[in-house]
Amino acid sequence: MSYATPYPDDEFLVEGALTRRCLAWVVDVILIAILVFVLWWILAAFGILTFGLGFGAMAILPFVPFFYHFLSLLSGPSATPGQQMFGLTVRRDYDLGPPDPLQALVSVIAFYLTLATSGLLLVVALFTTRHRTLHDLVSGLVVVRVPAMRALAAPSPGWNQGPGPYAS
Repeated sequence: MSYATPYPDDEFLVEGALTRRCLAWVVDVILIAILVFVLWWILAAFGILTFGLGFGAMAILPFVPFFYHFLSLLSGPSATPGQQMFGLTVRRDYDLGPPDPLQALVSVIAFYLTLATSGLLLVVALFTTRHRTLHDLVSGLVVVRVPAMRALAAPSPGWNQGPGPYAS
């Protein structure tokens, strides 16, 4: 299915986004590692305090990265903290609106499936328009720069400057 994009210049929205995505991913990996580390200690203390009964709660640790990404995509900025740090946001490809829950779910599942297959499939972003990865293509999302989104949303000069010279 092909959509007519409402924005004039694709390159304007994604200029430099691929490099920023890679750097944002490194930041997100560090933040997830810190989060898992802290959560592990909290759950270990909980397990000790409950005389071993609480150690079963450690089963949630593998799901932390998934929920980190999923909830970040559904948040107001529609971006992970790493993406926010580098001025990126995740949007629907066809109208640049925020992702809906199904798109976020498909994106995160496809992302982790891509990582599970060695991550080499992420190289697709080098060859696609708007530098979209496989999980972007499957979910119908695109990662764009926040300043470009703001410039696109700003009214053009002369817009709504009040009544014209012939107003009565």
